[in-house]
Amino acid sequence: MFKGLGKGILLLIVTNVLVMAMASIVMTILSQMGLVPDGYLGGTAVSCLVWGFGFAFLSLMLSKVSAKWMTGAQVIDPSNAGQWGWLVNMVHQQAKAANLPKMPEVAIYESPEVNAFATGPSRSNSMVAFSTGLLSGMNRDEIEGVSAHEITHIQNGDMLAMTLLQGLANAFVFFFSRIIARLAAERMDSAGARMAVYMIVNIVAQIVFMLLASLVLAWFSRKREFRADKGSAMIAGKQKMIAALEAIGRLSGRKIPDDARVPEAVSALAINNERKSWLATVAATHPPLQERIAALQAL
Repeated sequence: MFKGLGKGILLLIVTNVLVMAMASIVMTILSQMGLVPDGYLGGTAVSCLVWGFGFAFLSLMLSKVSAKWMTGAQVIDPSNAGQWGWLVNMVHQQAKAANLPKMPEVAIYESPEVNAFATGPSRSNSMVAFSTGLLSGMNRDEIEGVSAHEITHIQNGDMLAMTLLQGLANAFVFFFSRIIARLAAERMDSAGARMAVYMIVNIVAQIVFMLLASLVLAWFSRKREFRADKGSAMIAGKQKMIAALEAIGRLSGRKIPDDARVPEAVSALAINNERKSWLATVAATHPPLQERIAALQAL
């Protein structure tokens, strides 16, 4: 736990230093050009780092609680698991195989969508949740492949990794949006016009930059999915993970209401993300199923 936490903190410090260094370069250039008053960029950079990483880490700390709230997931009591005793035992056995320091909570949420996800702030405080659609549509071998995939996400520290990248993206988006908005506002004559232009340009710039940042986040997420598939093959066996992906492909053709799908907040660490909007296609967090199956077959 502490070794992983130490690496995470070190990575956070390094990323913050890199952002500050790049921001300092931009500050120096713009200040020398006389485009921005001295001192503004420094304060803006610090503010954006605090807000960018603050929001990301607050989301991480509350991830398990918010996932339960958003999905209505019910945690299974291991001492009174009833018909789901086999599911809890399977997840715990896989967690031991992955050398997790603490057994993750196992939960079930009501949804016709064939899905499962991992969440939680650390390897010692995590949860694996399964939809009722997945549990009723898959056999136990396929569910074992799905579960091992989610356990690998926890083992690899993907929640923390995605949070660090999201925090970095937030900081860049906030910083450059404010700079562009200020430069645009300075061209206006009246205080009212400057305020209006600043607000409008800042909002538009944030939307544009966040869309661009989402492409990087999605690329990173796709890489983590391949790693989680490989980890599942090592824990549960290659054929079980392949069977799980084939089952997802077979069962995912059903029309599922958007409000019954896994929330966006946890979709990056879900086994299946089949949203079909144009934005989801451009910035898909999951590789196509056939590519994932081919990668497993090549192992």
